[in-house]
Amino acid sequence: MGRVLAIDYGRRRCGVAVTDVLQIAANGLPTVQTHLLWDFLTEYISRENVERILIGEPRQLNGAPSESMRYIKPFLNRLRNHMPDMPVEMVDERFTSTIAHREMLAGGFKRSDRQQKERADEMAAVLILTQWLQNRSFKL
Repeated sequence: MGRVLAIDYGRRRCGVAVTDVLQIAANGLPTVQTHLLWDFLTEYISRENVERILIGEPRQLNGAPSESMRYIKPFLNRLRNHMPDMPVEMVDERFTSTIAHREMLAGGFKRSDRQQKERADEMAAVLILTQWLQNRSFKL
């Protein structure tokens, strides 16, 4: 069994999270600058057994794709072309950033820590991955 990696893709930064090898828990990895994401993924996948990549799918409240998809689609195409054997799934990411900020408040993060957008991006990736793990367990 390999790890599942989740990405909260952004124009400037990407939150990244990964499961343990048993796919039980989601853990955040350091936030990656978007222009460095491809190098990060290539290096990470070369040293870790990753069996699936999840990409947060931004949607509007009515379920329609968000404007942000125009930035994500080229990355998705590159990923699927360069790693055709790697399963890639889109996961609805509505409200993950809002929930991440609420969780930081509830967790007692200082204001200065909450203003670090990298923390919110990382937490959003953890939420995307946790949601996927929970949905998967309901299907089993």
